[in-house]
Amino acid sequence: MMLRVLLLLILPLCAVAAPLPVPDQGPALRIQGSNTIGAALGPALVKGLMEHQGLQAVHSEPSDGANEQRVIGKTRQGKSVIVEVAAHGSSTGFSALKKASADLAASSRPIKDNELVDLEPLGDLKSPEAEQVIAIDGLAIILHPRNPLDTLNTEQLAQIFNGEISTWEALGGSGGAIHLYARDDQSGTYDTFKELVLRLRGKPLAGSAKRFESSEALSDAVSHDPQGIGFIGLPSVREAKAVAIVDGDSQPMLPVTRLIATEDYPLSRRLYFYLPPSGRNPWAKALVDFTQSSKGQAIVAANGFIAQQVQAISVASRPSMPEDYQAIARDAQRLTVNFRFEEGSASLDNKARQDLQRVVAYINSHGKLDKQVTLVGFGDAKSDPQRAALLSKLRAMAVRRELVKSGVVLRDIRGLGAQMPVAANTADEGRIKNRRVEVWVY
Repeated sequence: MMLRVLLLLILPLCAVAAPLPVPDQGPALRIQGSNTIGAALGPALVKGLMEHQGLQAVHSEPSDGANEQRVIGKTRQGKSVIVEVAAHGSSTGFSALKKASADLAASSRPIKDNELVDLEPLGDLKSPEAEQVIAIDGLAIILHPRNPLDTLNTEQLAQIFNGEISTWEALGGSGGAIHLYARDDQSGTYDTFKELVLRLRGKPLAGSAKRFESSEALSDAVSHDPQGIGFIGLPSVREAKAVAIVDGDSQPMLPVTRLIATEDYPLSRRLYFYLPPSGRNPWAKALVDFTQSSKGQAIVAANGFIAQQVQAISVASRPSMPEDYQAIARDAQRLTVNFRFEEGSASLDNKARQDLQRVVAYINSHGKLDKQVTLVGFGDAKSDPQRAALLSKLRAMAVRRELVKSGVVLRDIRGLGAQMPVAANTADEGRIKNRRVEVWVY
């Protein structure tokens, strides 16, 4: 019985639908939205799905407009299958769903409340089936390769991109005026930077910033400007230099794989496919399923993003860590996942529900079912530290309840309260990031 449950948990991550219908005319699938996804990752996933479906001569070619392309494959009978990908920014994906000019929205930010209401006729786009986290990305803050600056905090970033800090000398460096580079208003990358850095501090982007639709063009511009600074998705750093970021009382963190995979890095973000529940296109559903499979996540990694495949990593203990945590770090390895919760709720969010399946699969395949797993809960600061510790342990117990359903017998559960924050507690977004549960295996 237990094996059957585990198989049911694992199958959705690797199963793809049987041969898909080929339309008599027009594209089989239309994807619109994020440039971060649509420039390379989206087409690569489509190619992977086509090849998985047995199509031949799969390739992409430019379409009619800038940042638009078609992915084409042929059936064994010689019939063409076309998928259209338009990458003009996350907002355009939701607009296209409303106008029925797209079957799937690609977004590098969560759907906004007003978009959710606007698209209610298509069903609940926040449901677990509709909102699919396909990868984790980190926004890198990039400088010219010879800029000696190594670390910035999020408050400094807001002041820099607002224009309040306008010279490198004000940051202890040299070089004169700071030149700002930013993505355009339609970009999910810009939306994420605005939400994580600017809006939280009530600061608009300076009008002097040079704006780009292309991530690659922005990165190249910064890497050729000794006075330049910009923000970019991780795969587009190219020849520029990424700096470490501090948020509140967090440690300085570079945009490295393990810190982005756990979403501890202050400027980490999720990349999404949004699949409307009503009138679902079978190719859209198959692409989502393929993307969540091990083959799809391998394509995610190959394109420079962080895959959601669970791995165990060693964490060096530091004197600044609580003693209990140091002991765990010495004897166990941390899984590259954090369980987080819906805003204002004790319910796991949509990514956490997907991650439960991945964690159970890892635990089972590595023989860790019997007292080989410890959960460590964290929270945001409270006026009463004991209450913070209790709430953090309750979060860990919520994850335990789900793991127990799959036959996992826990070794230990800890609640470390507001210790070891990964984000500032001054805003809801930071508090949500701090409310997390780590998984450690022995």
